[in-house]
Amino acid sequence: MSECKCHGGNQITDENEGKKEIIRIICGAAIFAVGIIIDKLAVINLSDYLIFSIYVLSYLILGGNIVFRAAKGILKGKIFDENFLMSIATIGAFVIGEYPEAVGVMLFYQVGEMFQEMAVRRSKKSITNLMNIRPDYANLKKGDDFIKAAPDTVEIGDIIIVKPGEKIPLDGIVINGSSMLDTSALTGESVPRSAKVTDNVLSGCVNLNGVLTIEVTKVFGESTVSKIIDLVENASGKKAKTENFITVFARYYTPAVVILAVLIAVLPLLFFGGEWKEWLHRALVFLVISCPCALVLSIPMGFFAGIGKSAKNGILVKGGNFLEAFNNLDTVVFDKTGTLTKGVFKVTAIETAENFSKDSVIELAAHAEVFSNHPIALSILNEYSNQKPDNEIEKNNLSDYTEISGHGVSVSLKDKTILAGNDKLMIKNGINFKAAQSTSTKVYVAVDGKFAGCITISDEIKSDSKDVISMLKIKGVRKTVMLTGDTPQIAAVVAEELGIDEVYAGLLPHEKVEKVEMLALQKNNKGKPASKKSLAFVGDGINDAPVLAMADIGIAMGGLGSDAAIEAADVVLMTDEPSKLSAAIDIARFTKKIVWQNIIFALGIKGVFLALGAFGIASMWEAVFADVGVSLLAVLNAMRILGLKNRG
Repeated sequence: MSECKCHGGNQITDENEGKKEIIRIICGAAIFAVGIIIDKLAVINLSDYLIFSIYVLSYLILGGNIVFRAAKGILKGKIFDENFLMSIATIGAFVIGEYPEAVGVMLFYQVGEMFQEMAVRRSKKSITNLMNIRPDYANLKKGDDFIKAAPDTVEIGDIIIVKPGEKIPLDGIVINGSSMLDTSALTGESVPRSAKVTDNVLSGCVNLNGVLTIEVTKVFGESTVSKIIDLVENASGKKAKTENFITVFARYYTPAVVILAVLIAVLPLLFFGGEWKEWLHRALVFLVISCPCALVLSIPMGFFAGIGKSAKNGILVKGGNFLEAFNNLDTVVFDKTGTLTKGVFKVTAIETAENFSKDSVIELAAHAEVFSNHPIALSILNEYSNQKPDNEIEKNNLSDYTEISGHGVSVSLKDKTILAGNDKLMIKNGINFKAAQSTSTKVYVAVDGKFAGCITISDEIKSDSKDVISMLKIKGVRKTVMLTGDTPQIAAVVAEELGIDEVYAGLLPHEKVEKVEMLALQKNNKGKPASKKSLAFVGDGINDAPVLAMADIGIAMGGLGSDAAIEAADVVLMTDEPSKLSAAIDIARFTKKIVWQNIIFALGIKGVFLALGAFGIASMWEAVFADVGVSLLAVLNAMRILGLKNRG
């Protein structure tokens, strides 16, 4: 079997760059050490110009790239960055004759930057490992053999084989074999799922026991694993308000400290006299301390870690702004079917009108619903199939199929017109019908203007729905709301059992949008300022796309394998468990806590060292520690998010 390497290019490049960086720093440090020995210990009698040249050579090796980046930044109009500050400070040290300090500071800074980059690289790698879904290869069938191929070279319709212990590399349908799949990397759940012939399977799942032969249904770029990886890696593009604040802060902060450094160098000399070298030295120390890289680096890293931790728990967050919004949840609006209830409907009763039998009512309803994929329609078709397993519905006999939004369906069967839907459909068509008393979902059936009967269909509440409502209230959510197209009687029973604050029933799709608009206005008129409060809508991600788009946080339930859910929502819960909301809030709050720890820590240390530098107490070496050391500690603190324990 032929071998290939996939997706390892970036990692190999990073490792090579890291080795080159270490060699460069060692060479520069060695030349610097020679210069110090010659200069300070007078081992060899060399001219001052030669010693100066040794220091310049070591400086160029260690800091040439920083000076070059600073020059490029100036040409592009981006003057006030850390490269500019370090370049001005160290070149200034050369001007006042502090050669060893200039080179030593650049050496210390580069070593600190190297460790900092290693920490960031490892943290990003740990987030990638945390998700553990990127496939390395696909066992692709070529003739009678299977070869290892890069997943992005496999096409739709190709046949691949997945052995026990291997990751499924692409989405597809099982054409041979059966097995149990570990979906934890996608869903955060440890319970395996079964896969057999005709089942759709998703990339990123791990095959546990049997051998599966799979026909590929999506190319790698469109597969579930690829979309999830892209979402997590590109989530940094949607910044949280805290991140945007720091960006704006750095934009004004850096020029301000440069002006202060100039004042430190000039004003005391004018008013108090003294050595100009001393005041310039203090100004240069002040510049080194002022670099805002601890804030600029650690805060995005905190949100990135929060997004990675969420992904590990089966919660896909499309940006730091949505993660931050979980901290301010004021109102959570739930769709009922498929969100709080299982959406697995079952026919539990059939009531008939005069001259109609139960068999005829279910047969008429099955013909009406045969083109629909709605859960209620599927339950009717399943019941018909159970009653008459040998009778297939002849779709060629059907015509004029019409789905009436929020009402039901109409279809012509040869010379008959069948209606199947709710009471609104019966009233709209002038059908004289008998309303059923059940609080479950009801489908009324009529044929040629005559009422035939009513089919009662039940939907079961999810086991953790009640828990998530109580947990949301404990976590400070002011209001929970349920929207449904079901009757007020059904909605009231479900809402009462779950402890939901408000319920709106009998809604058409556009009316759900109107209700969310109304609730958003109510939210903005109470308590905190509107900008600090969030309204979340939780739905199935397919039928609820307009409402998901309108909410501050659109949350799609059961996104495992649903492209529509992943596209429509801001946050995707990969399983059908509402309780994932609680985990999302915990991760968001811990992320915010870590981010603000870093902000306070970085600004506090900076403030102390800026004062020490201005008064001539802190040296340049201490200044570099204040910059690089704080950055490194802040990044390491951000990585604590990955170790957050799930509390439920």
